[in-house]
Amino acid sequence: MSVGTRITLFAGTVAALLSTLLAAVIMLTVNRLAGEYLRGEVTAAAARTATELQTGGDPVLRTSGQVDHIQVVNPAGRVVASTPGVGRDPPPIAIFTPPDGTSVAHRTVCSGVLPGCHLVVGYRVLLGGQDWMVYSAAPEVPTLVHPRLAALLGLGVVVLTAATAIGSRRVLNSSLRPVDAIRAELDVINAACPERRVPVPPGEDEISHLARGVNRTLERLQVAMQQQRQFASDASHDLRSPITAMRAQVEDAMLAPEQTSLDVVGDNLLVSLDRLQAIVCDLLMAARLDAGTPGGHEVIDLSALVAGEMSGRHSGVKLKPDLEPNVVVEGDPLRLARLLINLLDNAERHADTTVCVSIRKQTADPGDRRYPHGLAVLEVADDGPGIDRDKWDIVFQRFTRLPDARSKDSGGTGLGLAIARQIAEMSGGTLTIEPSEQGARFVLRLPLSGSAPPPHRPPPMPTCP
Repeated sequence: MSVGTRITLFAGTVAALLSTLLAAVIMLTVNRLAGEYLRGEVTAAAARTATELQTGGDPVLRTSGQVDHIQVVNPAGRVVASTPGVGRDPPPIAIFTPPDGTSVAHRTVCSGVLPGCHLVVGYRVLLGGQDWMVYSAAPEVPTLVHPRLAALLGLGVVVLTAATAIGSRRVLNSSLRPVDAIRAELDVINAACPERRVPVPPGEDEISHLARGVNRTLERLQVAMQQQRQFASDASHDLRSPITAMRAQVEDAMLAPEQTSLDVVGDNLLVSLDRLQAIVCDLLMAARLDAGTPGGHEVIDLSALVAGEMSGRHSGVKLKPDLEPNVVVEGDPLRLARLLINLLDNAERHADTTVCVSIRKQTADPGDRRYPHGLAVLEVADDGPGIDRDKWDIVFQRFTRLPDARSKDSGGTGLGLAIARQIAEMSGGTLTIEPSEQGARFVLRLPLSGSAPPPHRPPPMPTCP
């Protein structure tokens, strides 16, 4: 069954049970009130007859209202006066007497003298030093009090149950109508129209919150789809360049083999192959980072890692280290080495003469739970032309290469800084660009480890994943 049918059945069942219970309570209450009223009426009839008996005259047995029988019984237990209807020389309609100290008592009597069950009130009268009894009776109030009342309550139960079921169904249909609209819109949204959004109903109820949440999800999916398309387009463009260059060199060599030097062609092809391999390696690393592939978790001496990497580099610029010893962090040594290599490659590519690398410990702000033991701060600064402030975030986007970088060096892939920032964030830190007097200054912050420095070992050599 649908949700609407289940809720309607549940609401109708609960309404039927509650209305039936309410009808039963009303019936019992009315029955009790009617019983008390009847007992008062029967008692009044007996008291009136007893008063007439005490005055010394012959009592006039008058029935009124529900009271249909009155008897006067002498001390010997014989009926001396009775209303018509119980035959000649009738037996007493009751034989009980009030308890000592009281003059009135009532009982429900089903003795057979009177048809059915009657409410009988016995009234003691003292005459000539002897106890006389006056009995008055009226038919007992039925359980349902009156057929019309029972019919009215039964009809009320049916009407209330039906009204609740129909009302809940209508309210539910009205509430679920926006959900149907949302579902219908989601059915038609696809890759060809990712900009479409589901309708948001007015108000601040759960359905409107759901619609807004769905629209926020669709916005994120649209952004992810656009990034994926852009990623595929940029990757295809960057891969096409070295492949096109290699094809052109091979075709030239085949058209003029006698004028072609194998060494020259081989050297040119190796340059294109190196660029192609760098792009593929960066793409694989970016794909693994996007997939959330977990890396290693080791205690790393960041100072030793940086020193080992700088000592093995041979470039046309001067490297100036300023490394505080025993700066210990935790993370994947291969990924951190890749991060460092990307920063150094970028700095060497844009530096004029010098690249400065520094490492130091820094105390974290009080209450910052990301750095319980402090920060390790790594700075890589060059003396090149620098980066305009409005492009500090742009350079961390994938396949972003500023015009100055393209004109100065065509060997970059446009993925190095994006991968470096992603590794930093997955390691619990940050990678930003900060102001400097000359050139660009990249600042990496990582949480310090509370462990002791590990034993010295050669820095890892990142390979293509």
